[in-house]
Amino acid sequence: MSIHLPKEHFVYAMDKANAPALTVSSGEQVVVDTYDCFENQITSEHTTFDAIDWNRINPATGPIYVEDAQPGDILKVHIDDIAIGDQGVMVTGPDLGVMGHRMEEFQIKMIPVKDGQAIFNEKLSLPLNPMIGVIGVAPENEPVSCGTPDAHGGNMDTKLVTTGATLYFPVFHEGGLLSLGDLHAAMGDGEISVSGIEIDAQVKLTVDVIKGSSISYPFLKNEDGLAVLVSKEKLDDAIDTAVELMIDYLLPKTDLSVSEMTMLMSAAGEVQVSQVVDPLKTARFFVPQHVLDAYDVKIFGE
Repeated sequence: MSIHLPKEHFVYAMDKANAPALTVSSGEQVVVDTYDCFENQITSEHTTFDAIDWNRINPATGPIYVEDAQPGDILKVHIDDIAIGDQGVMVTGPDLGVMGHRMEEFQIKMIPVKDGQAIFNEKLSLPLNPMIGVIGVAPENEPVSCGTPDAHGGNMDTKLVTTGATLYFPVFHEGGLLSLGDLHAAMGDGEISVSGIEIDAQVKLTVDVIKGSSISYPFLKNEDGLAVLVSKEKLDDAIDTAVELMIDYLLPKTDLSVSEMTMLMSAAGEVQVSQVVDPLKTARFFVPQHVLDAYDVKIFGE
């Protein structure tokens, strides 16, 4: 039986001081309602920039306190299902995203969702990829805005964070304090306009605590393979760190030398970009499942 967490319980920053909105046991399933990243403030394409309270951005429903989660553990979060609303919104404008320097006016586009498609215009409908933009635990030290990603997760805007994926977060504080929001009906790698198709949603997830292992950045497992997600001020640094973390994770599970593992990762691994528009940039390094199978790699001992 699932436990329901309504969207009225939310935070704008992930913080160890946030009071839990819900307490669950390891292994329990939670159904979480979320606002869109604008807290549903945008109701039409005529909404003006000044009409939006920009302090109310990226609300994340939570936090969820998971019993038995202690610092040094791993919080495992499996995304069982994502149900999105029937209308999304996108924005861009001056100083927003990659192309903001070439824009003079703030622009909103309302995007209906119908029959499994996002209706971009009369000529073009886009396939849906419902995914979670913001998901993470309380960071180790100071509070981090839900608009910023880091080692705790947060606004990673990674399109792999979707139904069927399992996320692994480092636990920095008792209970983990998991929060999530900023759902997208669809989003391309990079999120270059500064928004995907922002939408409210309901997420069904199952949380578990893994003892005896620890990580420094989030990992993600899906049917295709394993990724590590790293956010840094510079994309180059995020990529370099992600590559090294993955190699360090896989190396003791194989009989390969550092040189051989590096060659294998160069031949089969993939550097992928999640987003380039948040205060920290997020990259991921992905290893296909057939490589993991060849060495019978069990993810975090499972």
